Amino acid sequence: MERWLRAARVATFVYFILNGTLVGMWVVQIPAVEERVGISHATLGGLLVLLGLGAFVGMQVAGRLADRFGTRAVVPATGVLCAATLVLPGLARDPWTLAGALLVFGFGNGCLDVSMNAHAVHVEKAYDRPVMSAFHATFSVGGVVAALVGAGAASTGLSPAATLGAVGAVGVVTALVSARGLLPSAAASATDTAQIEGAPAAKQRTAPGRIWMLAALAWMVMLCEGAANDWSALHLKNILDAPASTAAFGYGTYAATMTTGRLLADRFAARFGPMAVLRYGSAMAAAGITIVAVSPWIWAAFAGWALFGLGLSGCVPQLFSAAGHADPAAAGANVSRVAGLGYLGMLAGPAIIGWMTHLAALNHTFLLLTVLCVITAGTAGILRTRPDRTHEMVRTGH
Repeated sequence: MERWLRAARVATFVYFILNGTLVGMWVVQIPAVEERVGISHATLGGLLVLLGLGAFVGMQVAGRLADRFGTRAVVPATGVLCAATLVLPGLARDPWTLAGALLVFGFGNGCLDVSMNAHAVHVEKAYDRPVMSAFHATFSVGGVVAALVGAGAASTGLSPAATLGAVGAVGVVTALVSARGLLPSAAASATDTAQIEGAPAAKQRTAPGRIWMLAALAWMVMLCEGAANDWSALHLKNILDAPASTAAFGYGTYAATMTTGRLLADRFAARFGPMAVLRYGSAMAAAGITIVAVSPWIWAAFAGWALFGLGLSGCVPQLFSAAGHADPAAAGANVSRVAGLGYLGMLAGPAIIGWMTHLAALNHTFLLLTVLCVITAGTAGILRTRPDRTHEMVRTGH
């Protein structure tokens, strides 16, 4: 395997870890920033909507920029932007400045998220085998790095501004140095491929309807992920009366199997195809969350959350990959549509479950997630693979 391709894969891993670290550092510093600004949990919840809004806008902008200028230029630029804006929430002194800081940081995060995923699509195409899930697994590694760094900074008494500023500075350097390994002119090579093969590029484009179907599936899957992030520990504590220390392992179990599944999903996809990953993964997730919804036993709930995380683990990477491969010349725009709608689902999940608790017990509201997983399994045929020869031209173009 050529050195340039291995370097591109390593560089992509670095950007995913970087993104996970930057987002994780903000999450770790939320209590300190909330206390510094002097706001309530309710006010913070409202401000976090701006973080999501900024990310959504950033995803749409970066996707188009990546297609126009190439991911080699856009990925490091968005990495620098995301890292440089990390310090802003730490500098906020009132709700208004925090609102602006979260909007800007969210924008940078959304830009980096989509551009690095678009580049990952080109790397996967050059490899001619699934590698997307492993990239998403390393995002979680970044979260672990953030937790360790945040804990160390807190023990030394560093302020949020100093901690976020230091990590942001390291992030800027990392984003610039890692740019050397990125694929050159990835987007352009896909367009050239269509012309070389004798078919106009416009006819190679996938109908927007299929992309929006992928986006709808991403919305459902990521809504499930968002619900698990915010409600797994509360379910164990409030419904099954588990001690707080035990309840915390509800999310930990889900996150651990999610990461493990993403490390294994590429091999499964290579052997059985992405459709199988989505179909059987979402079916497994449906079984897991149903166990959580109906079981009165703590041990069974842990098993359910484990199955839920393992089942969902490979779903989003397959959807992102399919969106990017649908039209390599428009990979950024297509990934931005799928990622953007999926991100809205992740934000909506906790809120929808919270609203439904006015009508039913928390565990029974999880049956909505069962329904969404079953729908996803039933429509997984959209990922049925078709012959594609462009990866050879992508290779020879470098």
